[in-house]
Amino acid sequence: MAEPQLEVAKLSVGFGGDAVVHDVSFDVRDGECLALVGESGSGKSVTAYSILRAVPPPGRILGGDVRFRGRDLRTLDEAAMRAIRGAAIALIPQEPSSALTPVLTIGDQIAETLVAHGRADWTTARARAVELLDAVKLTHPATRVRDYPHQLSGGQLQRVLIAMALSCGPSLVIADEPTTALDVRVQAEILDLLRETRAKSDLSLLLITHDLGVVASMADRVAVMCAGRIVEEGAVGDIFRTPQHPYTKELLASARRPGGSPRRAS
Repeated sequence: MAEPQLEVAKLSVGFGGDAVVHDVSFDVRDGECLALVGESGSGKSVTAYSILRAVPPPGRILGGDVRFRGRDLRTLDEAAMRAIRGAAIALIPQEPSSALTPVLTIGDQIAETLVAHGRADWTTARARAVELLDAVKLTHPATRVRDYPHQLSGGQLQRVLIAMALSCGPSLVIADEPTTALDVRVQAEILDLLRETRAKSDLSLLLITHDLGVVASMADRVAVMCAGRIVEEGAVGDIFRTPQHPYTKELLASARRPGGSPRRAS
């Protein structure tokens, strides 16, 4: 069994006086994909951003441990965390249109990531941006680097975010709902790209999603979140065949009902 690359233990996160994530524990092993699944508002994205110590205020970590390759991320100063974010651990955020700066070209935004982490000077970084866009199969990459975000479709912007996430060669990628708001064909293309990239680079992937079809096609293991807690965890095949928790059973049943929504179970 592969060693854990990321270990989260009893993580609790609150906004104001209210905890929204309660004693969450899981790990992500070298080369595997762990899916964190649950309905909207279950605490998945807050958990993901907590790993990077990037929960927006007034959110704050109330307790627990987050270790990446043995290092306690909660004890690092901000400079050390900046060196990890985007380089060792990369994030593919949920909303491409809001994640990119509207007044900078696509190429400059990718190059900026490389320069910020000391991977290249500006000239080399701009050339590397073209290579990265080509790697994520964005058509006409040499032209696209001069485009602004509003000139690209949702699927194209998602490819740009994947290129940015991969630019510094991270060993762990956190993908927060990477296919949200994309049509079925583009969703399949993005998932194929993530699957291919993971195989080529031996990436570990923490996949945040509410879509059980995405879990089935991408993940090795799954952790099910309900109301800020992980209620069940295991191999994807085991969870899908023999779910144990009532919420997991309802989540699977709802996926088979058009427009279905799981009922909260405790």
